[in-house]
Amino acid sequence: MTDKELRIRIKEIAVDHFNRHGYHGTTIRNIAKDVNCSLPMIYYYFNNKKELFDEIIKKDYFSLLTRQAKQLQTEDIVDFYTQYVYGMNQLSDYDKKVYRLGVKVYLSFDGDDELMKIMDEWEQSILPRHYQLVMPHLKGVQDGTVIVRTLVHLLENLIEQIVVKNRFLSEEEIREEIAIVLQRSGA
Repeated sequence: MTDKELRIRIKEIAVDHFNRHGYHGTTIRNIAKDVNCSLPMIYYYFNNKKELFDEIIKKDYFSLLTRQAKQLQTEDIVDFYTQYVYGMNQLSDYDKKVYRLGVKVYLSFDGDDELMKIMDEWEQSILPRHYQLVMPHLKGVQDGTVIVRTLVHLLENLIEQIVVKNRFLSEEEIREEIAIVLQRSGA
């Protein structure tokens, strides 16, 4: 196994452990056992459990969100959000596990103060980002705050069904839900 492959394997096993046992219930010793490598080998790649967890959230989780958003190419706002959510069905098992772990940190179920602060900052940017995306598509709506908040809650719910509950949602189901919020609002 190459260095890169071993590093990836360590993170895959770590994500499983963090999802099952939480940050505090996971040990580097158990990760090393399941990777079938020595403790010093884990410490060769990651100085400690916090560094490993932080890399999974700071790097893998946020790059997953960015990668998903960059794939979208459409002018129609309903299509835009439908494609984004539907794309969650296509995530690899690893990406779904990373997303689940990110959700746990986002909801303050796991992680540490530093990660929760990062998630809080990210959360504060959600509504303004969606507001910028949605408002140009809302005809005759002066204040779209209620529409955007409803849309964000709907998106979180749909993504939770796919990623956390591991359900497949068809493109039609997703489009119908999103259209209820946006098309009744003039989008």
